[in-house]
Amino acid sequence: MAQCYDIEYLRELARQSRIDVIKMLEAAKSGHPGGSLSEIEILVALYGHVMKHDNDNINMKDRDRFVLSKGHGIPGLYAVMANLDYWPREDLLSLRTVNSRFQGHPDRVRLPGLEASTGSLGQGLSIAIGYALASKLDNDAYRVYCVIGDGESQEGQIWEAALSAPKFKLDNLVCILDYNKGQIDGFVKDVMPLEPIADKWKAFGWHVIKVDGHDIDELIRAFEEAASIKGKPTFILADTVKGKGVSFMEGLIDWHGVAPNKEEAEQALKELGA
Repeated sequence: MAQCYDIEYLRELARQSRIDVIKMLEAAKSGHPGGSLSEIEILVALYGHVMKHDNDNINMKDRDRFVLSKGHGIPGLYAVMANLDYWPREDLLSLRTVNSRFQGHPDRVRLPGLEASTGSLGQGLSIAIGYALASKLDNDAYRVYCVIGDGESQEGQIWEAALSAPKFKLDNLVCILDYNKGQIDGFVKDVMPLEPIADKWKAFGWHVIKVDGHDIDELIRAFEEAASIKGKPTFILADTVKGKGVSFMEGLIDWHGVAPNKEEAEQALKELGA
């Protein structure tokens, strides 16, 4: 069942999830704050309102499937799911340690509740298409959601997948771009420009929706619109800010893959109201 929490609760869930991201990255002394913080509202809208899922029955047959293709953003997903009681929040502090279930990229074998092991950029959308095809072939009703990054959208496999989903009329598939405009080597526009993104996905046969990726109301409406579309998949272009919520991280490439030290974490947590 979808959780369907109200908007104020979801906003608080986003705030608390950002706090947990900072805490676990500071404890690990490594990881990816920029893209973990930029995706939070997308994940909160999905897990807190849109998707069918059950933390007491994680393998229920008709659950909606979620694939985090930009696997380095996994701290954000760990945090959101922990705050929805998938696992104890204190366990998050084992992030990136030897034998931890909470690896630096998703590992579905170690951690039940994850649908795909990702991190090799560009591959998650293909996995999501596989799930969506299986749902159609088996006459199941579950829907499939996949978050991709803008840096990984420079991978050819993303565009091969973008071609195939409309061919198979996968109207049960939603691809969300966390458009935070930064990647490890610099700004996306400088490394390999993607624009005009919306026009490209439209040309490939997708229904395209543009949203403020930090507005939970807008995101929920976009997911509702996607559910009404028949005969084609939906692409949601979510305009986001890298490092969202922490003033000295916002929009800065330097925070793509560098964890905050103790003093920086304390400042970030103060800003987030921890």
